[in-house]
Amino acid sequence: MRFQHYLQLRRGGADVIVLCDTNGGTMPHEIYKMTEEVVNAISVPIGIHTHDDTGVGVANALSAVNAGAVHIQGTINGYGERTGNCNLTSTIPNLLLKMGVGISANVSKLTQISHFVDDLGNNSHNERAPYVGRTAFSHKGGMHVNAVQKLSKTYEHITPETVGNSQVILISELSGQSNILMKAEELGHKLEKGSDTALGILSQLKDLEKDGYEFEAAEGSFEILVRKAINDYRCLFKLTEYHCTTRRHPETHFETCEATVKLEVNDESAYTVAQGDGPVNALDSALRKALEPFYPSIKDIELMDYKVRIIDSHTGTAAKTRVLIVSSDGENSWGTVGVSENIIVASWRALVDSIEYYLLKQENR
Repeated sequence: MRFQHYLQLRRGGADVIVLCDTNGGTMPHEIYKMTEEVVNAISVPIGIHTHDDTGVGVANALSAVNAGAVHIQGTINGYGERTGNCNLTSTIPNLLLKMGVGISANVSKLTQISHFVDDLGNNSHNERAPYVGRTAFSHKGGMHVNAVQKLSKTYEHITPETVGNSQVILISELSGQSNILMKAEELGHKLEKGSDTALGILSQLKDLEKDGYEFEAAEGSFEILVRKAINDYRCLFKLTEYHCTTRRHPETHFETCEATVKLEVNDESAYTVAQGDGPVNALDSALRKALEPFYPSIKDIELMDYKVRIIDSHTGTAAKTRVLIVSSDGENSWGTVGVSENIIVASWRALVDSIEYYLLKQENR
């Protein structure tokens, strides 16, 4: 009587019988035992449908496969009710690369697919997702980076490119010369360990961090810093001045923000005015408006995230502000940072780094 329901499904012509862990509360060893019993009792192919309520949705699916299941139901990025379903962006590479299961899957497109689905759903990408997250193959500590430089598999369980991802060297207070050397090499410049240039970049990095800068999530700003140090930087535009105003009428609740920007671009002057939802938005619009005639490709840049952090809050309203911006061109994303006692100045610095980083990358291509 135990398998009567499944036997009825088989007699009814079911192609696959799927076992469902609908509340997501079953453990991997339990999934294995139950799946094995059904597989041994019924000749129809067995599948598994798991949820991630206990954080083992993927592990449960893999346990079912070990017990003889040949069909897995899941979703890209684990989207689903409550805490989500079995995450296929982890399950597929685990089956193919770790368990040797013969499945037909081009995992080199996995990271791209993961980002596409997030964009389609208008959701932020999980940076710490296994295999496809931005930090899945990132390295920060000087000792770690030194080891990766010598033998990458000491800290990387697969080659990142296998799943369409890439190695990322983060820059932070834990950085050593190895971080600097590898980052410069990414730009096509091989620096010698102990060289004046490498030590100079490291010293400048430490000084900026003392002032409140943080480069761990601002690889765009750090790359510009390195380019300047190794004479691989070209000034694409020069600020003459900018001005921001906010006007609000308390009775009508009318509010408007306006920014003007004056630049020198390729020995020409550019002067633009733009309105925005706030002073930073207006400044961003005016800057883009001034640069688009010279660099049309900046239309592809989209501001994905804007974060403000007060650094030394004990100074009250005079505290330094760190602004971190994440930008994207639809394919790649990058972070930039600006620091100042004036939030507008900090935002301007981060905005300029974002655009310069993108345009310099375009030039290299």
